Amino acid sequence: MSDPSYLETAQGRLIAYHLTEGEGPCVVFLGGLKSDMEGTKAVHLEDWARAEGRAFLRFDYSGHGQSSGTFEETCIGDWHVDTLAAVDALTEDAIVPVGSSMGGWQALLLARARPERLAGLVTIAAAPDFTEDGWWAGFDEAQKTQLQEQGRVELPSDYMEPYVVTRRMVEDGRNHLVLRDPLELPFCVRMLQGTADTAVSVATATRLLEHAASPDMQLLLVKDADHRFSDGPCLALIEQAVKDVLAGVI
Repeated sequence: MSDPSYLETAQGRLIAYHLTEGEGPCVVFLGGLKSDMEGTKAVHLEDWARAEGRAFLRFDYSGHGQSSGTFEETCIGDWHVDTLAAVDALTEDAIVPVGSSMGGWQALLLARARPERLAGLVTIAAAPDFTEDGWWAGFDEAQKTQLQEQGRVELPSDYMEPYVVTRRMVEDGRNHLVLRDPLELPFCVRMLQGTADTAVSVATATRLLEHAASPDMQLLLVKDADHRFSDGPCLALIEQAVKDVLAGVI
C-alpha cells in the first residue's frame, strides 16, 4: 500500500488521496459513510482503471480514513466541500463519479454543483437524503429528544460499529437534500442496487430513478446482493456500469 498524497482545502482540512494518471474522463470514486478509499470497490476500480490506462481518483473525506478531522465533527456539507475541492484541484475536464451509498448522495450533489464537469454517473446503493428520510424519520420521540438535548445518538449498523449521529449532521443534511426539488442529470446514469441490502432499500433506488431527469438512466437490481456489493460478481457489474457510461462519451 503506497502512502497517499494530501490536498489542503480552503477550510484547512487535509484530504488524503490517490490519483492515477491516464486517459479521461477521469473516474472519481466517492465512498460511503465511515468508509475509506482503501475499501474493496475503490481499490478494485483503481486496478481496473490502471489496466485500462484510465485516469482515476479516490480520496478520503474529512473525518474518514487518512484525512484530517473526526467523523463526529463532520457532516454532509463538509464532505460535499471536500469532494468539490478534490475534483476542482485534482481533475481536469470531464469526470465520471462512482458513488457508493452516501457517496451516491455526494455524487448527486456534485452533479448539481458542477453539471458541466460530469460526463456520466454510476451509483452503488445510493443513499440520497438519508439523514432526513432514514435517520430522522426513523427516530422515536426519545431519540429525537436526546438528539436535541444532548446533541448525539448512537445507531446500530449491520456493517460496522454503531454510528454516532450528531444534531449537526441531521440539521446540515436538510440543507443538502436532492429528492425534494428537480434533479437534472443530463447524461448517462447507471444505478446498482442489491435486493438484500439492509442499509439502503430498493424503494430508495426506485424513488431516485423516478425522481431524476436523465436521457439514459437505468437501475439494475441484483438479487441477494447486500450493501457491501463487493464480491466478484458485483465488482464485475460495477466495471460494466462504468464501461457503459464511458462508452457514451468516448
